[in-house]
Amino acid sequence: MSTSEGAWLSLEEKSAGGRNNMFAIGLECRECKEHYPKKVLNACQLCFGPVDVIYDYDKISSAISRTKIEKRKPTLWRYIELLPIDDTDKIVDIGAGFTPLLKADKLAKELGLKEVYLKNDAVNPSYSFKDRPASVAVTKALEFGMPAVGCASTGNLAGALAAHAAKAGLPCFVFVPEGLEITKITQTLAYGAIIVAVKGTYDQVNRLATELAVTSNIGFANINIRPYYVEGSKTLAFEVCEQLGWNPPDHVIVPMASGALLHSIGRGFQEFERVGLIKENHVKISGAQPNGCSPIIQALLNKTDEIIPVEHPNTICKSLAIGDPADGYYAIQTMKNTGGTGRASTDEETLGAIELLAKTEGIFTEPAGGVVVATLKKLAEEGEIDRDEKIVLYITGNGLKTQETIAEKLIKPPTIEPSFEAFKKLLDELKPAGVIWRRNSA
Repeated sequence: MSTSEGAWLSLEEKSAGGRNNMFAIGLECRECKEHYPKKVLNACQLCFGPVDVIYDYDKISSAISRTKIEKRKPTLWRYIELLPIDDTDKIVDIGAGFTPLLKADKLAKELGLKEVYLKNDAVNPSYSFKDRPASVAVTKALEFGMPAVGCASTGNLAGALAAHAAKAGLPCFVFVPEGLEITKITQTLAYGAIIVAVKGTYDQVNRLATELAVTSNIGFANINIRPYYVEGSKTLAFEVCEQLGWNPPDHVIVPMASGALLHSIGRGFQEFERVGLIKENHVKISGAQPNGCSPIIQALLNKTDEIIPVEHPNTICKSLAIGDPADGYYAIQTMKNTGGTGRASTDEETLGAIELLAKTEGIFTEPAGGVVVATLKKLAEEGEIDRDEKIVLYITGNGLKTQETIAEKLIKPPTIEPSFEAFKKLLDELKPAGVIWRRNSA
């Protein structure tokens, strides 16, 4: 039985009985270019470099079109030809993707910029962008006949993988660092996942999960089926182009933990140009990290490719607290090759940016989004961004997951007596602009 109910098809395509999707043709080492068949593999067997899914782009160019995509349902699976799935009946789709692209005029004015957009992935089914790669990972696990899925996570992937595993009917094992915010794993528990808290940092958790991935047949999303998993993230580039009228933006800013998201978004813009869905790709891609865990940014700003791991991350931004980023080198190359740059922000700057975004655009983001807004603010102040650029900020997670990080900074609600006079006295103190009273009070 299909878990997607044909969500990737338009009505015309369903009527025609279209089901075959053999556009992904294998795996290729990012370093030595060795080729492999489509199998469970996360590193080259010759040089141990990362492997990527490769596609028949000529075949895709002939099969795909803007019109065809526009007729499909609004999820990430509308770009099925550019995703690594063979058996479309196994697609696990709970509605991830095609999230709003919102014009942020008040934020732009506040920062002295002309055109800023927010790609709000905080409204995905489990409230983060991780629903995209999780949807692909669980689908691929079903294709491979794996009996369960798992992951190492700082919270967002835990919820996303657990939600999709629940839809697919697969057991889900989640390994998290001890002390993670309870709000980050509450939903994961609700989905029925088995959560194991591990003493130590995320990197120590990930090492344990890696050992388990290579000694079992569990599909670990960000380990043994990682090449397929990361493909879901590049749909963030596809959607932005489509939502801007099939045109790429001038500049995007992406939060970085492992660096995989930024690298995948770069790949997405390249692929859309390669198959003819956009005319030109000149997108500058910049990255954002928190000061307490910014190994990629530090290497970038020091003009070196050598990333020095952070042994003890110290930041409120737990979702970005990966001290030894697996795709850090490739994120640096993406930023450099596209003319982008990056910045790190302090906890105080991140909290201020969360408030700024909420008060100007009505979007409450987790700290990762605050880091992105803070980075835009810095780049604008430093003159690193052209005022007339069309800029897209990737807001990747919902602030409701991390309320405790900002709760202490916010103003406590005042308490008054239940009377008109008490409220008028309060308003007289606050002096809100434009409020007019229509009755006299004693």
